[in-house]
Amino acid sequence: MNNHAAQEAVPARPAAGGANPWRNVPNALSIARIAATPLLVGFALSGQVQAYTWLLVAALLSDIADGIIARWFHCQSALGALLDSVGDMLLLVSALVGMWTFHPEVFLDHWPALSLFLGAGLLEYLVALARYGRLSSFHTRLSKLAGFLLALFVGLLFVNGFTPWLLYLAIGISVLANIEECMLIAALPEWRANVRGLWWLMRERRGPGRP
Repeated sequence: MNNHAAQEAVPARPAAGGANPWRNVPNALSIARIAATPLLVGFALSGQVQAYTWLLVAALLSDIADGIIARWFHCQSALGALLDSVGDMLLLVSALVGMWTFHPEVFLDHWPALSLFLGAGLLEYLVALARYGRLSSFHTRLSKLAGFLLALFVGLLFVNGFTPWLLYLAIGISVLANIEECMLIAALPEWRANVRGLWWLMRERRGPGRP
């Protein structure tokens, strides 16, 4: 569920000579996603499945939209990356609360895979806090793919029903992304946002023109 990432050229740019009208939109979407957390938890705990589902779908769509806008209109920033990471973490917590409330069978029937998923994510958070004193905000290619798959799984779970293969695919990619991020934390002594992945970091350190 990670987005403001990818420091790479894209075709659209803000008009020359003027302020970028999109510059605050990604941050506003991340803040709205953070603000939606207590509402989602409240809807889940009070059993309001329809309200929970629609708000969750809107939050998941905002998570996709803020990354697209940030990349397309060149609105990436360290603050935006950090807000996005916090929003992703809180959205995950909200999704887990809703899953436990409305679909406890997913936890009961697939607890080993979900334990691995939660353990890998917690390990990455703890390693980042120990190294940087804050959450990492790498938004790697793998983590973006994992976020998309997890959002797709959760959205389909509440709208269309349980999809086992999608759950295991999302968990597998997510665990790989957490392992890569732990390796990035070990390789980068200073906090840094928007690192596409370990391979790109190694290529960057080798310098241009070197294989």
